[in-house]
Amino acid sequence: MSEMPLDARVKLVIVTGLSGAGRTTTIRCLEDLGYETIDNLPISLVSRVVAPGMLGAKIAIGLDTRTRDFTTKAVLDMLAELSAHSWLSLEVVFVTASNAILVRRFSETRRRHPLAPAETPHDGIDRERDLLNEIQDASTVVLDTSDMSPHDLRAQVDRFFNRGGESKLAITIHSFSYKRGAPAGIDMVFDCRFLNNPYWDPSLRSLNGRSDGVQRFVQNDTRFEEFFAKVMDLSVFLLPAYVDEGKTHFSIGFGCTGGQHRSVALAETVAKALANHGWVVSVRHRELERRAKR
Repeated sequence: MSEMPLDARVKLVIVTGLSGAGRTTTIRCLEDLGYETIDNLPISLVSRVVAPGMLGAKIAIGLDTRTRDFTTKAVLDMLAELSAHSWLSLEVVFVTASNAILVRRFSETRRRHPLAPAETPHDGIDRERDLLNEIQDASTVVLDTSDMSPHDLRAQVDRFFNRGGESKLAITIHSFSYKRGAPAGIDMVFDCRFLNNPYWDPSLRSLNGRSDGVQRFVQNDTRFEEFFAKVMDLSVFLLPAYVDEGKTHFSIGFGCTGGQHRSVALAETVAKALANHGWVVSVRHRELERRAKR
């Protein structure tokens, strides 16, 4: 039996993430794009909302830690069950932001964190991150809204989900430290440890690869330009082929010794370049995320 065309499948988007990161804005944007939206549906009812006879339907469901019967295991089991349906096209969108940004947003709105109503927002954020870590890893799209306005977030969601009949491929770019190994499930990995290490420059040691100074240091390595060009050539060649195969998500990893400088700089640079080529790109910096939780 031939595989069902993507356009004929039921399109289901699960939206979850950290409180204050922009989950509600994401759901509202999907509603504006023609999705039927349901927020905080009990986990046990999600699988009953979609059925093979609803071909072509577009549904978005919002889940957070306040959702009835929400546990990490319950959500992961639900996603595994949904992923097994050949008639269903499933996307899992995880909305996140840095601790500092989330604390600021809670302070500005004077809202209490749902997991720490009698404590500080920081306490609730830490608990929620621990609860959602595995779900974030299982997501197909991660939106970091730390540097986004609500308008920017809506534009990013629109860019990914409002592409008409065009095949789409969500790309996640990871940076990581080889001390902890490569993240599971990465499709393509590049080792950046041959590049000069900004760690040995005292003025750059405390910074990370998002900073202009570290990026300039890495890009001034005489081998950087050729390496970057080869990464881009390979990516631009491979990505359309994966679209033709019906793949909806592709992950690229960049590793270095500490996961702070070179891998982060490469991940950021390649992400911007691919976005300029029209691809939908999200970035995850594993070691920076771990430090942000401390």
